[in-house]
Amino acid sequence: MDLKAVAEQFMILGDVEKIQEYGSGHINRTYLVETSKEAYILQKINTHIFQNVDQLMENVEGVTSFLAKRIRERGGDPKRETLQLVKTPEGASYQREEDGSCYRMYLFITDASSYDAVKKPEDFYESAVAFGRFQALLADYPAETLHETIPYFHHTEKRFKAFCRAVCEDPFSRAESAKEWIRFVMERRDVMPILTNLLKEGELPLRVTHNDTKLNNVLIDNETGKGVCVIDLDTVMPGLSVNDFGDSIRFGANTALEDEKDLSKVSLDLKLYELYVKGYLSGCGGSLTAKEVELLPLGAKMMTLECGMRFLTDYLEGDTYFRIHREGHNLDRCATQFTLVADMEAKWDRMTAIVRKYAGQAK
Repeated sequence: MDLKAVAEQFMILGDVEKIQEYGSGHINRTYLVETSKEAYILQKINTHIFQNVDQLMENVEGVTSFLAKRIRERGGDPKRETLQLVKTPEGASYQREEDGSCYRMYLFITDASSYDAVKKPEDFYESAVAFGRFQALLADYPAETLHETIPYFHHTEKRFKAFCRAVCEDPFSRAESAKEWIRFVMERRDVMPILTNLLKEGELPLRVTHNDTKLNNVLIDNETGKGVCVIDLDTVMPGLSVNDFGDSIRFGANTALEDEKDLSKVSLDLKLYELYVKGYLSGCGGSLTAKEVELLPLGAKMMTLECGMRFLTDYLEGDTYFRIHREGHNLDRCATQFTLVADMEAKWDRMTAIVRKYAGQAK
């Protein structure tokens, strides 16, 4: 595909001078397009994962437009503080080529970087503030109007049912090798429906959620070190704020790698956890309900338990979803997650005390 020709189908300023691959994303192909007047991000959307591009882009366009309006009202700079879609001359949010491939374009946000791992605690804190602010800015967005780009993505109860099917069917005769971790999940079966039940009962509100709240989805200003923009909005869907919080903790406050084989290295870093709680509630600025704040620790536990359950389900089903790099890789991944869950349970009183300490920021 002639990327220059693709880029020129969007309303760009200046002549295209350079196009190169950009970033470390695993889903979409991303390119930096430099013209004589401006810089842009061009992305080839992964239509294998996101099969309904119209719905995907309707979500992205709706949320970014809403964010820009709210940021402008607060005296901020929407060109820097949220993704800005570059449209086609016809006003479309993406371009579909003759071969069926789909491309979209954003303004490039200069002088800011994303990081794949926590190198400085300050960066983790700034990501928390950014994701909290993202939640606050979208607090009155009608979440129910968003499409589910990946249905039931964080529906722990349905994930548990899929896990149980995998255990019963055991198509690759792996259940015996995973019996310790199967037992671990079954011992926690009663907690699986808690959050979804609270949503059904109206105890938790439906929110606009990012659903991939890792550090690398926040751009950090190169000069100030402040989080400036939340990126990668493909999984923005209706969901629960506690899940977004929880996924950040699961990934960022773990003392070990996600697939660490030495489980003695796996634990919840309470200092990083506290830093994130402080930053997240500060960013939320009172937009969460008291119940949401109270259940932040449960969100951390449930997202870690759910992720481990997904790794284990994939292991039992023959490693068809998550890419593996060694034999038993998904089993190692699930063991890491479940070890982290157990450590959270051991530290539960301290986790809840930390949330109470900063709960005043949520009022």
